[in-house]
Amino acid sequence: MRQAVATIDNTAAAADTSHTELGPTGRPRSEFAEPAPLKGHGPARVIALCNQKGGVGKTTTTISVGAALAAYGRKVLCVDFDPQGALSAGLGVATHDDLTIYDLLLSSKTDAHDAIKSTNVEGLDVIPANIDLSAAEVHLVGEVAREQILARVLRSVSSDYDVVLIDCQPSLGLLTVNALTAAHGVLIPLECEFFALRGVALLIETIEKVKDRLNPALQLDGIVATMFDARTLHSREVLDRVVEAFGDDVLETVIGRTVKFPDASVAGVPITEFAPEHNAAKAYRQLARELVARGAVA
Repeated sequence: MRQAVATIDNTAAAADTSHTELGPTGRPRSEFAEPAPLKGHGPARVIALCNQKGGVGKTTTTISVGAALAAYGRKVLCVDFDPQGALSAGLGVATHDDLTIYDLLLSSKTDAHDAIKSTNVEGLDVIPANIDLSAAEVHLVGEVAREQILARVLRSVSSDYDVVLIDCQPSLGLLTVNALTAAHGVLIPLECEFFALRGVALLIETIEKVKDRLNPALQLDGIVATMFDARTLHSREVLDRVVEAFGDDVLETVIGRTVKFPDASVAGVPITEFAPEHNAAKAYRQLARELVARGAVA
């Protein structure tokens, strides 16, 4: 009789599992609770958004996660660390004739607070960049402790924020190494496309080298799949391979492909403000909640 009862219980458990809704990553779909308000602000946890391949959604993710976290009461500073200045433009911030991150890197006497610009999103600030930043690597190559210059810049403003998000340029040069040296964690936006997948191993290797030689506290906060199209076999296969290779390092939240992103960029506002009810905006709010749940953000 006991054996029969056990068999029934096991069958019921299996039935429950079979009815569990799976997310795009093939794992049970989780609902992340809205984070509780903070009692105070700072010091900030610094997160570098890196991928040496361009066009994978680094800037969009930086802007959207930053805006979502700000909506949850976090004080957020986004650092535009790409000479293309896409993050600055995406937040509607002018970069001509104003202090930029380039000026802060080259002069230790320049106050970082003077370069911070407020945005249209409450609680979200930005240190802008422009094409001048492309010359930074040439100027910094002869500097003492050149890999730690950005860390010095951010140290002076860290206490004012809960999180600092660094939008890195698509390369693994000195600027990206500076970002990794200044960061506590790394978030890797990964386009669900085969050629984007190929470079992840090299990026992980670079992160490990920086951790070993320059920043022992550095850790991988996660890999977030972007530009996912569930209708295509290719997207699904790439996502399956990423989960197979990196396991729980792959965040459960997956960002779909949509034309709303370029529309929001043209408008100079985050997707969470431009189209708050769109699935993409909801996905980035979930990503923000997941990062809080994982402890990557306070």
